[in-house]
Amino acid sequence: MREKLFHRDFTLVVIGQIISLLGNAVLRFVLPLYLLDVTGSRSLFGLCSAAAFVPMVVLTPLGGVVADRLHKQRIMVVLDFFTCALVALTALALGHLPLVPVLVAAMMLLYGISGAYQPAVQASMPLLCPPDRLVDGNAVINQVSALSSLLGPLLGSLVYGAFGVTPVLAGASACFFASAVMELFIQIPHTPRHTGASVWQTARADLAESGTFLRQERPEILKYIALVSAFNLLLSALLVVSMPVLIKQTLGLGDTWYGLNQTAMAAGSLAGGLTAGLLGPRLTVRRSWLTLLACGVCLIPMGLCLLAGVGAVAAFAVLTAAGFVLMACAALFTVTMLAHIQAQTPATLVGKVVSLLLTVSLCAQPAGQALYGVLLEQLAGGEGWVLLGAACGAMIVAAAARRVAYSAASCSSRCMAETS
Repeated sequence: MREKLFHRDFTLVVIGQIISLLGNAVLRFVLPLYLLDVTGSRSLFGLCSAAAFVPMVVLTPLGGVVADRLHKQRIMVVLDFFTCALVALTALALGHLPLVPVLVAAMMLLYGISGAYQPAVQASMPLLCPPDRLVDGNAVINQVSALSSLLGPLLGSLVYGAFGVTPVLAGASACFFASAVMELFIQIPHTPRHTGASVWQTARADLAESGTFLRQERPEILKYIALVSAFNLLLSALLVVSMPVLIKQTLGLGDTWYGLNQTAMAAGSLAGGLTAGLLGPRLTVRRSWLTLLACGVCLIPMGLCLLAGVGAVAAFAVLTAAGFVLMACAALFTVTMLAHIQAQTPATLVGKVVSLLLTVSLCAQPAGQALYGVLLEQLAGGEGWVLLGAACGAMIVAAAARRVAYSAASCSSRCMAETS
């Protein structure tokens, strides 16, 4: 008989994640939107969104090292209490201090906390779940994250549109406080590690080890990292910056419409993940470039509907439907890439290699956000050309991915033949 998954401690972690991630999703939706509403500057919006990503890039690999060395329950509690205080101070500062520095600082800290927080949750799963329920436990946590991304924009748009930014901040602060209090009662086993090295030294050594493995034994994985970085530069950054600009400024629609768009795109990502689970072994690295190609194709109707000058509601429908499909295809590509990398990497290096992948790929997104903010500012009235240009770039990346995928598949076949 399989052991029970939802015991007391795991249940508390899940409930804490629901509250904390929902609050985070609402803030990451509302704060950039508030900045765009108040300033009206597309380039400033892009630059501030880019700056907010920098701490996440830095703290994502460091968060994994810290989670391995320190008590995971305490990390979660401290970060949630800190986020509660941060959001409360942000609410008090609005109207009394310069708007842009306050919002940029708040967004940078929120993204940085997210980068440090999630490794602690993921690292606690093997300690909270029975070995035969570990996959189930991770699936629950991943679905909580997907559900928060789905509901956060919808809830944020409704509250922000009806009551303004201050009630949103107050509600989010209460969420983080409730999550932190709940996490005080979680008991996660912890064995102190004394390596004699500092956290920074350990992080640097871990990344150096994974870098050596990639250069000498699996150089094709480095090519995949470059492809994911190009994907983030061209597509992920475009969606983050362009959607609020297009829906609110170009089409002249309100916050609720933008919230519906973001909810639909989150649903697309969730649908892509579920589809990946259903397709299973049929998702091969040799075919992965097709999903990237599909992402580029999805941008074409987006750009054409804007250039054709169709009605606002019709253009919104095209943007949202194409965005749903694009996010589903992106999720399929991500799942396929991660599965291939995990299969080709020794178990002792998987975490480090994936951490390196996330760090390097995240580095490209701030540059893309800053670039698209300037382009949308300079090409106001011709935003469709920006989308069509990104579509061409995505197709070039897909062509490069096809060459890498076929090369990697051939290499994997040779390695399996040599092993047998």
